[in-house]
Amino acid sequence: MTTRPRPHATIPEPRRRGGARAVAELLPEIGGAAFRKFGFVQSAVVSRWGEIVGERFARVSAPESIRFPPGKRADGTLTLIVSGAHGTMMQHIAPEIVERVNRFFGYPAVARLQFRHGEVRPRRAVPVRRDPPPVPADMGESIRDIADPELREVLAALAGAVAAPPPPAIPILGKVR
Repeated sequence: MTTRPRPHATIPEPRRRGGARAVAELLPEIGGAAFRKFGFVQSAVVSRWGEIVGERFARVSAPESIRFPPGKRADGTLTLIVSGAHGTMMQHIAPEIVERVNRFFGYPAVARLQFRHGEVRPRRAVPVRRDPPPVPADMGESIRDIADPELREVLAALAGAVAAPPPPAIPILGKVR
């Protein structure tokens, strides 16, 4: 005799693991699903295109998708959007682009390139980093013992910002103080 589950029986909720997570940790997962939907295995190919092929070629081209043969993650076809009359130049250097993309992946992920004429929008320039304000001596003593150089740099910038005088107030038009 088999027993059927009772219709009013409660199903326990799965336990949540961990606590609050930074948004920066969640973005690769969210963006990764969208990139995979449109043919990208790694979103880093798009975001680091300038590093992969060089700034000169990144200004006139952009990766659109990577299509792999069914059941494989190698020997794919990378589709590039190329602007203007740069298609001939990009076809000429196609073997070099394939080599650079495969070097980026670490395995022969791309075997062929396919070009599509389109508008390549310029990427936004990376903002220039300002020098952090000087760190007060009493705060600098405690930071000096930190072994991780990146963490030490971030904490020094935070200490300098905390010790810096507040920025001047922005006058609001129409209000008298």
